[in-house]
Amino acid sequence: MARITVATSHPPFSQGGHLVIANALVAALNNAGHEAALLLTPQNRFGRQAAAYTATWLTDVGLAHDGRPVDQVISLRFPSYAVRHAVHACWLNHRMREYYDQWPRFAKSLSSRARVKEGIRRRLIHAADRYLLTRNVTRLFAQSRTIQARLERWGGIASTVVYPPPPPRPYRCETYGDFVLVVSRLTPLKRVGLVIDALAHPDAAGVNCVVVGDGEEEAALRRAVAERGMEDRVSFLGAVGDDVLLTQLATCRAVCFPAAHEDFGLVTVEAFASRKAVITCRDGGGPAELVVDGTSGFVTAPEAASLARALASVSGDLALAERLGAGALQRVGELTWERTCAQLVLV
Repeated sequence: MARITVATSHPPFSQGGHLVIANALVAALNNAGHEAALLLTPQNRFGRQAAAYTATWLTDVGLAHDGRPVDQVISLRFPSYAVRHAVHACWLNHRMREYYDQWPRFAKSLSSRARVKEGIRRRLIHAADRYLLTRNVTRLFAQSRTIQARLERWGGIASTVVYPPPPPRPYRCETYGDFVLVVSRLTPLKRVGLVIDALAHPDAAGVNCVVVGDGEEEAALRRAVAERGMEDRVSFLGAVGDDVLLTQLATCRAVCFPAAHEDFGLVTVEAFASRKAVITCRDGGGPAELVVDGTSGFVTAPEAASLARALASVSGDLALAERLGAGALQRVGELTWERTCAQLVLV
């Protein structure tokens, strides 16, 4: 069996799906008989990414504390794939999206002078990423077809798709309750505001919703709910622990995750493992790849009316929710950590 370092970058005082996946991978590798440990590499603020790339490049992962060699590295998000090792699999979450698919949105927020400066940095990051992902990495995997397509578009870099399974948690289905669950960071790209708009649509009258998560848009979302008189239908729980999250998944009617161009969307497979359907949008990225419309959830147009009809359908028909939940559980059963480890371990 191999000694493996799992490397991912992580900014201080933050939580994210990439870290959940990294810890789940470490646990799965250890359960498979390997010896695995997590290495967190820096992810600096804007303007200081060069230092993060350099620090990661200079990090020595060849030997463990006891002097024994590390057999392989598995890296995840930028710039952890700058770690050097003779056997290096990168299972990519994403590169720095502000310099890739989110560049038009990001550049629009900058002054002319800052746009020129960030444009130079963008070209340098593109060059560094292309070198690292083609020359520094032994084998490149993408966590969704969305990520795979971005690699092809920006750099012509080939990869193999390996979807992450749900983290090893005690998922369960207790009931199909009277509310739709939203689990997300409350930021613009997650489009929780679209859910609020859909709930205010006449087609979704009477649909209840629980929102789990926090973020910069929380105050604005709460105001939108209050202005539309939906406080009795929409509850905000904020950030919650695993036990509360698993209970919400176990008791909701379905999960709604309408994020735009999501890399993977961990909540999708967590909902599936809880035998719950997922409602997402056609431009949702990873979640739209996983959800089969009408079989394990609904894939709608990214507009309030379409989303409202899907929310109403699953909320008003218990038998439909159960049928879609069964399809979701069957779909996630195809994703196992045993199979994932077998693909990612190269030694």
